[in-house]
Amino acid sequence: MNNGMKILYSAVAVALCAASASSSALELDQIKQAGEIRIAINEGLPTYSFLGADLKPDGSDIAAAKLLAKDLGVKLKLVSVSTAARIPTIQTGKADITVAALSITPERSKVVDFSIPYSMIEITVAAPKEVKITGYKDLKGVTIGLTRATTNDADISKNAPDANIRRYEDDATLVTAAVSHQVKVVSSNPAIMGEINKKLTKDPFETKFVEREFELGVALPKNNPKLKAWLDQWVRTNLKNGKLNDIYKQYHDGRGLSENILKGGA
Repeated sequence: MNNGMKILYSAVAVALCAASASSSALELDQIKQAGEIRIAINEGLPTYSFLGADLKPDGSDIAAAKLLAKDLGVKLKLVSVSTAARIPTIQTGKADITVAALSITPERSKVVDFSIPYSMIEITVAAPKEVKITGYKDLKGVTIGLTRATTNDADISKNAPDANIRRYEDDATLVTAAVSHQVKVVSSNPAIMGEINKKLTKDPFETKFVEREFELGVALPKNNPKLKAWLDQWVRTNLKNGKLNDIYKQYHDGRGLSENILKGGA
């Protein structure tokens, strides 16, 4: 290899390293030094994260993200992502953490770390009144709609393997599918069911059975102990002082967080 080629390859290597560094998620001290935290959110989940009447992000996750940035003493930069991109966004360094109704599961915990639970989400199976469903066994051969890469997806895939699952890329598309009668059975959360029923003129969806209640955590890249310790303490403090519970009540029809979540602030 001649000297010219060596110089070229060296320049390319340096550029790649620089690009990698600029796209990596920041650690706690770096976030404070930068004066800004990049938080990934999913704007397609009513009550948790959505566009308000002023076309600005709103919801319990948005309020929590704002409180987090304020308590950390830095500016907040919201990074809007799809449901499926919530984890990849922090893995690729496009955001520092994720506050986007992300359930804590063993599978996800293999690739990202989580704070202790700051909120919760309930998932249910719903359909119009005339559809007779009481449990997973009744989903055999039934076409059911859900959002891809969610705990709903994993739960139905595991417990109703004979169901005909239609996966949609985001909650808004799932709502459209239900309203347009592409699917008559849906696995999602009560907020999505509410959005479906706002748009249906008849045959509203009703809860057939509750699948599970999931604990939500703030997700962050692996091997970032100082940031995780700060996030855990932040959650404990704001559960204990009631701020996270007040946020949840504000956006979820006055319902508070469960005892399982609240005990994290004890």
